[in-house]
Amino acid sequence: MGIASRNSLRDWLRAPGSLSRRLARLGERFEVQVLRQGVAPFRALERLALGLPPRGLTVVREVILRVDGEPLVWARSAVHQRATTGPWRALKGLGAKPLAHLLYDDYRIHRSELQPRRLARQGHTRRHAARQWQAAVGTPLPAQMQWSRNSVFSRSGAQLRVMELFAPGLAGQRPGRPRR
Repeated sequence: MGIASRNSLRDWLRAPGSLSRRLARLGERFEVQVLRQGVAPFRALERLALGLPPRGLTVVREVILRVDGEPLVWARSAVHQRATTGPWRALKGLGAKPLAHLLYDDYRIHRSELQPRRLARQGHTRRHAARQWQAAVGTPLPAQMQWSRNSVFSRSGAQLRVMELFAPGLAGQRPGRPRR
């Protein structure tokens, strides 16, 4: 995915507020397909973003967001395991509900600036997303699926990192506008 592809996803990479709510406005049916939720070791970028020590565990939730059955976003959220007994305990019971239900309805939660990022073609995150995408969707992760955005949500001193990787099917679509 080159500059032209990034430009066509620019609105999505920078769109404030809830991605789930914007996606839901594109079609008739919005779904969250939970791929995994559980405890995992820290990843370096997550550890740095969350300001965590070199060792420890996170609670990770990985999902595919679909509109009218079409997979459009692979997302991963990570929070320090201790925070799931405190400010982020509602994450445990979220199930197939969008994370937006927790993040945007609570005035105590603050979001960092969105950070667009191109994933390395052979990087760990992209390889991991590709394995999950193939298993859940039945087709390979599109080669053009390289642009993500990252942000950190803070509540009561505990932080939650969210990374969203965009499918090329969103290119050319305006966030929150119905498809033509």
